[in-house]
Order: sequence, then structure tokens, then C-alpha cells
Amino acid sequence: MAKPRTLFLLLFTFYYHFSSSSSSAAYTVGVNYGTVANNLPSPSQVASFLKTQTTIDRVKIFDTNQDILRAFANTGISVTVTVGNGDIPSLAKLPAAQSWIAANILPFHPQTSIKYIAVGNEVLATSDKVLIAHTLPAMKALTSALELANITTIHVATPHSLGILSSSEPPSTGRFRKGYDQRIFAPFLDYHRKTKSPFMVNPYPYFGFKAETLNYALFKPNSGVFDAATGNNYTNMFDAQLDAVYSAMKRLGYGDVDIVVAETGWPSVGDPNQPGVSMENAISYNKNLVKHVNSGKGTPLMPNRTFETYVFSLFNENLKPSVSERNFGLFKPDLTPVYDVGVLRNDKALAPTSGTAADAPSSSSPGREKQWCVPKSDASDDSLQKNIDYVCSNGVDCKPIQQGGPCFVPDTVKSHASYAMNAFYQASGRHDFDCDFNHTGVLTSIDPSYEACDYPFDGLKWQQKSVAGISRRLYCTVEEILIVASGLICIHFFLF
Repeated sequence: MAKPRTLFLLLFTFYYHFSSSSSSAAYTVGVNYGTVANNLPSPSQVASFLKTQTTIDRVKIFDTNQDILRAFANTGISVTVTVGNGDIPSLAKLPAAQSWIAANILPFHPQTSIKYIAVGNEVLATSDKVLIAHTLPAMKALTSALELANITTIHVATPHSLGILSSSEPPSTGRFRKGYDQRIFAPFLDYHRKTKSPFMVNPYPYFGFKAETLNYALFKPNSGVFDAATGNNYTNMFDAQLDAVYSAMKRLGYGDVDIVVAETGWPSVGDPNQPGVSMENAISYNKNLVKHVNSGKGTPLMPNRTFETYVFSLFNENLKPSVSERNFGLFKPDLTPVYDVGVLRNDKALAPTSGTAADAPSSSSPGREKQWCVPKSDASDDSLQKNIDYVCSNGVDCKPIQQGGPCFVPDTVKSHASYAMNAFYQASGRHDFDCDFNHTGVLTSIDPSYEACDYPFDGLKWQQKSVAGISRRLYCTVEEILIVASGLICIHFFLF
């Protein structure tokens, strides 16, 4: 009797150890490695840390930082580099694309495993007709430049916000915005099919939840959302967002194109009383997300698929404009985890650490910090005039900067743009991205009002249509045909 009992105990011990190890196994995932901070470790420290202490096997950067590219050489960690939005038009021609590849890819390839070139970020959300018109030509030119350099392992894509959809609920109704579908997205998707490159999206349930759908957004137990057309019951918003994108792609005949999640995440700290923002919710979303995308379960419309996913972000970045933006990180600048999502090696499951917030507000702060949107000091008059034209043609009251108005003097483009950009920012709901203006706007806590010119804070409103799960709220829809031929671009945009 002793021997069978001993054998049973050995088997039980083995089973228990195996089950425990499996349940706490580390997952692989990508991260967005942003650098909008003045306290981050060196790229070589970051690369060494990720390789030796985590299972993170790919990173996405928002530029072509050469120090970062050198640091990740021979690490086995793949890197996605990004072409800045402002550089897109110049890369639409092959010679310029070849020069860009020669300067930013060839010095590092293949020692650094560069996987993707992201051409811009959420270009369609900028409403810049020149950028939109040149994005696909730039992607094609860069692909040709890679082929001429005999590089076949790097693919070219561009990340999109979910603002590209006109409908997303239920997921089976997903469709691209009218005018974008055939003229813009069909050519994009045709390019992706031919080059076997992925369609990149930035789904953020954080931007799409309501009080009653918070658990649904966080992968927590909930009753789900039923799609009567397919009979599927969705228990998390992430799957619903991806299936809405898939439905839009399939509607155009491109359901076979792969999807990559280029950004998604949840902040751990926000402004006082900011809905849905907490350490607990950040852990719930990101930890369940990492587990879900590694499971191979896929989504109801895309079963048995493992989605390449990049969490936003690697670090808390202390120079971002708002509290929540500064606290999307999985790690603090000293490389200690803000919280663990299952990517640390050796099963080192950690509780949230103290002092995790990057410039978190005091709990006694009297409400939300007042902020205004103004032009960056280096913004050109041409760019600022475009901002004025856009804002004033889309429902914002610009009478104060017209002749005779209280903000007409000084009669300069920069002064008028300052008022117009802030009016748009306030009317749009004061989201940080509403002050982007193709990287020409910046938020300030200093009231720019002067004399009789009063810059409003909170109180401007306009009616907006919402799409559940959007990551940006500044959209355009194409009313006229986009023509890119001999430099001729004809588009008319308006705020949806």
C-alpha cells in the first residue's frame, strides 16, 4: 500500500506544480515604447531589461530613434519604427523613400529586427487632406524602396483609430465612414493584401465605455452585448471593436487581411473623480487583455486567432499633457512595475507598487485643472491658417476674431489661431487629442485671455455623434473624390 500511495503523492505533487506553473505562466506581448519624458532609463538599459526580465518580445516606437535601434540589436526583440505624420508627403516619391530607408533602416538591419514601418499614426483623424492623400503613395514607395534594397522581412502599414468606422454596434454592422470606404480603404486594403502586410488599428475601450458598460470594457463579468445578426454574445468590448473592424473590411471583400492591434491600454491614474480610471481598472483591462490575446481564442467573428498586440505603454511618461496620459505605463522610469500583467519572467507576480503615479494630482485638488489649447511656438503661419479655416468652417463661433470682435486685435494669424484652436478644444470636450492639430497645438494651464478677449474654459458645447469604443473624436468624412495625380488633391472635409 505504501508504494501506490507514494506514487499517488508524487503524481499529485507533479500535477499541482504543473497546474500552478501553467496558471501563472508569463505571456508574450508587444509594447509601445514612448519617450515623452525626461527621466527614462537609457535605451540600452531598456533593451537589456526587456530581454532579461520580461517576456515582451516586440516594441513599437514613434520615430526612428537611432539610439533605440542600436540598443535593440541582437536582442531578439523586434521593433516597429514610425514615420512622423509631417514627413509623409515627402516620402510619396520613390527617390525620397529610398533615401529614408538608407538613413533609417539600412544602418541597423538585420542586426536590429525591424518588423514594421508605421507610416504616420491615425492620419485620417488629423483631417489633413494632404497627409491623407499621400499616405498610401508613401507606403507604396517605402515598400518599393525596401524591395530595391533586397529587404523582404519588413512590412509597411499605418495605424488607424476606430474613428474610421461609421457604425460599430453591434459588431456585424461595422462599416467604414461614407466616402472613405471605396475611395480610401479599398485601396489601402488591396495594398495590404498584395504585400501581405497587416491592417493596424488602435482599439481603446477606455475611450468608449459608459458607466453601465465599464465591466464590459474591463473584461469583468457582465451580461454581454448580443448581436442578433450573428447570434453572438460579446462579453468584452475589445472583441466587439475588432469584429466591427473585421465586418467593415469584409464588407469591402478584404476579410482575409490580417489585423494588428497597434495600440490599446488603460491609465492607472487620472484627474480627481475621472470616471473609470483607477489602478484596479488598469490591472483588470491590461492583464485580461494580455491573457486574452495570447489564448488563441480569437473573437466571435475571427475564432482561433492570436492577435499581435502592442500595449500602450511601456513607461509612465511625465511630460505628457494630462494626468491620465502620464499614467498609461506598465513600468516606472526606474524599471519597477507599476503593476504586473503577466510579462515578468520567473513567475514574479507583483502587487502594484507604491508611488506609481507620474505627477498624480492631490486628492484634495479642487476639480479638474483648467487647460487651454494654444499654438506651439514653432508652428508656421500656413499651418495655423489651416487650423483657423478648419475650425471656423465646422460649427465653432469665430466672430470674436473677426474684425470688430473682442479678439481681432492683434490682427495676426497666430493670435487668431490661438483663439480658434482653444474654442475647438473646449467645444470638443477638452480631450487632449482635440488640441493636436497635426502636432501644431499644445495645452497650457496659463489663461491666454487678455483685455477684452476672454478665452473660454468649459462651457462651449456642440452636438456630436459617438461611436462606441473610439480612440479619437476628431473625424472628417470625404464629400468629394480624392484625386492624387500630378500633385492635384481635391477633397472637401467637414466635421461628422
